[in-house]
Amino acid sequence: MIIKKFLLLALIVFACFGSPSAQSGLGRIVTKTDKLDFGAGGTVAIIGAPNGSIRVEAAQRNEVEVTAEIELKASSEADLALLEKVTGFVLDESLGRVAINSVGTNDTKYLKQVSKKFPKNLIGLPFKIDYVVKVPRYCDLQIDGGIGDIKVSGVEGAIRINSVESATELHLIGGGVNGTFQKGSIKITMPDRSWRGNAIDVALASGEMDVFMPVNLSAELDASILKSGKIQNDLLNLQPRVRTVKFTEQQISAKAGSGGVPMKFTVGDGTLRLHTIGKE
Repeated sequence: MIIKKFLLLALIVFACFGSPSAQSGLGRIVTKTDKLDFGAGGTVAIIGAPNGSIRVEAAQRNEVEVTAEIELKASSEADLALLEKVTGFVLDESLGRVAINSVGTNDTKYLKQVSKKFPKNLIGLPFKIDYVVKVPRYCDLQIDGGIGDIKVSGVEGAIRINSVESATELHLIGGGVNGTFQKGSIKITMPDRSWRGNAIDVALASGEMDVFMPVNLSAELDASILKSGKIQNDLLNLQPRVRTVKFTEQQISAKAGSGGVPMKFTVGDGTLRLHTIGKE
C-alpha cells in the first residue's frame, strides 16, 4: 500500500512539474517564415502544434504568408540548437491546395526522417508555435488546433475548424462554417447584413459561445444546450418554425426573417448567448 501511494505521488509530481530537462532552465524563441503565390479559390490547411495560437487574416495579394513564433525549452544551449533544427512547419503544396504542417518533438516518425540519431531524452519535450497566416480572401480554410487561441478574419470561403481548447474569434464575411471545439470560448460575428453564404454549424462541448447577428438576419436557426446551462437570447425577429414548439432556455428552433440558410449553434455544458449586432 505504501509503495502504491508513493508511486501515485511521484506521478502527480511529474505531471505538475514536468521532466527535469524541460524544467531546468533554458528557453529560446525562434521565428520562421515562408511565402508562396497562391490563387484565390484554393484550400489552405493548417495543422497546429499541440500548444500555440493560430491567427488567419485575409491578404491583399493572392499569396500565402506564414509567420511562426516558436518557443523552445531545454537544459542546454546545445539541446536548444538541436530542437530549433527540427521544430517548426513544413509546407505540402499541390494544385489548388497548400498544407502547413507543424513538426517537432511530438512526432517520432518525422524525427526519424530528419535525424536518425536524435537524442532520446529530447523526444517529447514540450514546445509552442504561434502562427500568423495570411491567405487570399476567397479561399477555403481548414484548421486543426491543439491548445491555443484561434482567430479568423476577412476570409470568405468554406471554413472548417477542429480545436482541443481555445478562445476562438470568428469574424465572418461569407461562405460557410463547420466548427467543433472541445473546450473554451467562442465569439462569432457576422456582417451587418443578411448572411451571404452556406450553412453554419458550430459545436462546443464545454464553455461559452457568443454569436453576434445582424438585425435583418434571414436564416433557419437552431440553438441548443445539450446538458447543463442555458441560452440567453437577445434576437427579436425570431419565430418558432413549428408554431406549437415554444422556445426554452435549452432549445430554440426558429425562423429568422424570411428564413433561408441553416445555422446551428450547440453547447454541451455552458452558456450560449445570441446577440444583435450593436448591442452588448
